[in-house]
Amino acid sequence: MKKSIWIVISVILILIIATPLIFIYLLNNGNPYTKYLANKNVPVYLEEQGYTESDIDESHYVEPKHGINNDFYHGHYMVIFKDEPDVTYYYGITKKEKQVKQFCEKDKLSTDGVTESIEDETQHSEKNCSNSL
Repeated sequence: MKKSIWIVISVILILIIATPLIFIYLLNNGNPYTKYLANKNVPVYLEEQGYTESDIDESHYVEPKHGINNDFYHGHYMVIFKDEPDVTYYYGITKKEKQVKQFCEKDKLSTDGVTESIEDETQHSEKNCSNSL
C-alpha cells in the first residue's frame, strides 16, 4: 500500500515539474510538429515553383510573435531571395490540407534600415497568396 502511494506522489511531482518546462520550451522554440511540417514541405514547394538553392539567400522556420490566420499553423517559413535581398517572404501551412501558401504580407527593408510590412506586388509575389492575419 505504501509503495503505491509513493508512486502516485512521484507521478504527480513529475507532472508538476514537467508541465511548466514543456510550456517554456514551446514558448521559446515553437511547436516541433509545425516546425517539422514547414521544414519538410516549404523547400519542396519552392523547388516545384522553379526555385533552386542558388536563387535563395536565406530560408528557415520562424515563429511569429503575433496571432495569425486560424486556417494556418502558427509557424512560418521565411525566404529571402538573392535577387531581392530587401524583401522577406513568408510561407505557411494550411491546417486542413497541409498545403503551402505564400502570405501576401512581406517585410521590406527600407534604405534607412526600417522594416515595414507591405502587400504590394513584388518580384516573387504569388497571385494566390493568403492573408496571414
